[in-house]
Formats: sequence, C-alpha cells, structure tokens
Amino acid sequence: MSSVVEVQNLAAGYDGREILRDVSLKVTAGDVVAVLGANGSGKSTLIRTILGLVPTLRGGIELFGTPQRRFRQWERIGYVPQRLGAGSGVPATVGEVVASGRLARRGVFRFPAKADKAAVREALTAVGLLDRIDDPVATLSGGQQQRTLIARALAGKPDLLVLDEPNAGVDAASQEAFAGALTRFAGDGGTILLVLHELGPLRPLIGRAVVVHDGRIAHEGTPPEPAGHHAEPDHEHLHPHAEEIKPAICEWAPTEQTKAY
Repeated sequence: MSSVVEVQNLAAGYDGREILRDVSLKVTAGDVVAVLGANGSGKSTLIRTILGLVPTLRGGIELFGTPQRRFRQWERIGYVPQRLGAGSGVPATVGEVVASGRLARRGVFRFPAKADKAAVREALTAVGLLDRIDDPVATLSGGQQQRTLIARALAGKPDLLVLDEPNAGVDAASQEAFAGALTRFAGDGGTILLVLHELGPLRPLIGRAVVVHDGRIAHEGTPPEPAGHHAEPDHEHLHPHAEEIKPAICEWAPTEQTKAY
C-alpha cells in the first residue's frame, strides 16, 4: 500500500521545549490508526506536527510520499481540531461552515458550483445534520458543533482525515454519529489518523493503536482492551467531569462564496 504519512526519528516542540523525542510512525492508504495516551503525553502534538502546525526540531515527515516542507496538496487532508478558540460572534450557519471545507479544493475566489453544494449536503447527511443546514451554529449543542467540524472536513473530499479527540466531552448520540461517518469514510478507502482518550464507539473501526507516553511511542499494535469501569457494558464513554463545551466555531467568517447553501 502507498504511504500516506511517514514520520522518521521526529523531535518537535514549542519555544525550545522538546515534547516529542525520536518518534517514528508510518500510515499507509486505508489504515485507521488511533493515537492514544494520557493528557500531556504528546499525542496531539504529534498530529499537529505532522500537519505543520508545530515546528520540527529533528527528523523528517513525508505526506503522500512528499517531504512535508514541499507538500502543497493540502486539499487531500481534512483536519478536525478538538476545539476552536474563542468565538467572534459571527452568525454563520451550519451550511456556511461546512462550505468552508470546500475552499482548499475549489479556490477562495470562485463561487460554489453544483459539485460544491452537493458535497456540503452529502457531508451533513453523513453526520446526521442535514436538517440543520440553515440554522446558526450557535444554536447547536457541543456535540452537534463537533459533528459540523467533521462534516466540514468531509466536504473537502480528502484522502486522509486527521482528527484530534472528536469524542471529547460530547454526547453519546454524537459519538455514534462520528463512528458511522468515519466507518463509511474508511469503507470508501479513506485513511484515518485520530487522537483519542479512549476508543469508545470507534473501537470496531480502529485497525492499529499507537500509544504515546512522555513524548515517545510506548506501544504500537492491536488496540488495548478497556479496563475497569470502561469495560462495563453500560459505560457510555461520556465522562461527567468532561463538561460539554460548545466549540466557538463561529470564528470563521462566512463570505459570499460560502453562502447559498
């Protein structure tokens, strides 16, 4: 299978502080890889470094066989952050936010074509939110807003989906919707690299787990079995201490190019 992501002897960090040390990882086409680890282990830093959002100190990264520093086909990658920053109060609709996921593929200065509008509707259908297409994002629950972020990534028709804790602090219905959408994406040949605190409803989908501990890969192979209360049949994977925060998705400002959905 062709290489999608290849990391070799990577060291990375912020402000001169090394967070990742000697990390090597390979993801091939069609893989579904979960990056696991405790808070502060470096798991989110790893995927952010792969995407060029954190500086590489040593080692190398290739995306689709091209060195990251020369990679330009970013439309092939859909990124779903765990949370966005503080909102600006822009009254974007669900459809407008998802439409922004088409910009890398069609270009900023072109108006939406039929294919763009169809991709937006298809992506919202995949996450179960087509009926909310015209609603302001601010009216959605935290879980529904996170589903909107996944739809935005899917709308761009990527080959690789990179997700940072999509299940964190969201309701069980949204977790099931994530699992369904990602299962269909993988079934169509897509590649998935995602950070998780625990596998939850995504467990059947995961082909390989990479456990990060103290900035290094401590385990790579079969996903670990749940232990303790996580293994109980009625455990819903929604932790009462994980408050459902509404991601401020409205930081993105709609333009004329993303309207008319």
